[in-house]
Amino acid sequence: MEPGAFEVAPGVHRIPLPLPNDGLRAVNVYAIADGDELVLVDSGWALDEARDRLEQALGSIGHGFESVSRFLVTHAHRDHYTLGITLRRTFGSRVSLGIGEQPTLDAVINGQVEGQLADLVRWGAKDMADRMREGMKKRGGPQPDGYELPDEWIRGTADIKLGSRTLRALPTPGHTAGHVVFLDVESSLLFAGDHILPHITPSIGFELVRQELPLGDYMDSLRLVREHPDMRLLPAHGPVAESTHKRVDELLDHHRKRLDETELALGQDEATAAEVAGRMGWTRHNRKVSEMDFFNRMLAIGETSAHLDVLVRDGRLRASTVDGVTRYLA
Repeated sequence: MEPGAFEVAPGVHRIPLPLPNDGLRAVNVYAIADGDELVLVDSGWALDEARDRLEQALGSIGHGFESVSRFLVTHAHRDHYTLGITLRRTFGSRVSLGIGEQPTLDAVINGQVEGQLADLVRWGAKDMADRMREGMKKRGGPQPDGYELPDEWIRGTADIKLGSRTLRALPTPGHTAGHVVFLDVESSLLFAGDHILPHITPSIGFELVRQELPLGDYMDSLRLVREHPDMRLLPAHGPVAESTHKRVDELLDHHRKRLDETELALGQDEATAAEVAGRMGWTRHNRKVSEMDFFNRMLAIGETSAHLDVLVRDGRLRASTVDGVTRYLA
């Protein structure tokens, strides 16, 4: 990951910030200079290394932290949200976040993890729920990691006036319940957060407060973006791409195929999401769940559950829940 500020459009710079111990390696923060105002889309993770890199990058384009009037945050994951909260305490920048993130953010701040533990049990992964619970006990309970509420909740589709530039906030639930993207229609730019990534599919279905049908929400959100004019894709991870539509079509096709693969993996058995996930290949290397680290195993099982639930909605499978564990049947 090369540090710095890289111009991707007039007045818009991509600033990659480090993600230690994360396979993604970097998160892109976008600095939008509009007259005297500097607005950042996403903020990075509240780490000393990320803060230093951001300060240096802003300095290279003639700004400092005191120049940042506002953070427009696509969703509340720590690599997008927490550095903005840290900088707000010193410099008074405003932080804006989609209203759909409120239940999860409240759960994070108040250490309410029981919903996520119950999801793991429902998916047939009680051993993982027990391990999470034991780990939290050793740490003295859930860790909010510096989370605080934003200054402003973005409610529904909203136009955000910066100066000469107007961004349209568009709710795109799926990766998280309150994910939003920001469209600069006049400049044909889409600040996509984790909704649309150029090389990978964002995780679906693993949150402290899970939506009823996260994959259904995600595919609907992809179709919603597809209804807008094609724009240059400015993702939170990976390089800039020239066509949002092209990548949306690829993601929709991926999930349609993945639904078929999930149904095939279940076959004529009755099985939990964890059992079905264990029969499938993961990532482009077709890895087994058993070969993954603990966190990525949880993501894989949660995503399998999200696909199974859509198959149930579509009448392709049946489901029954006994003692908190859901089992699926053709």
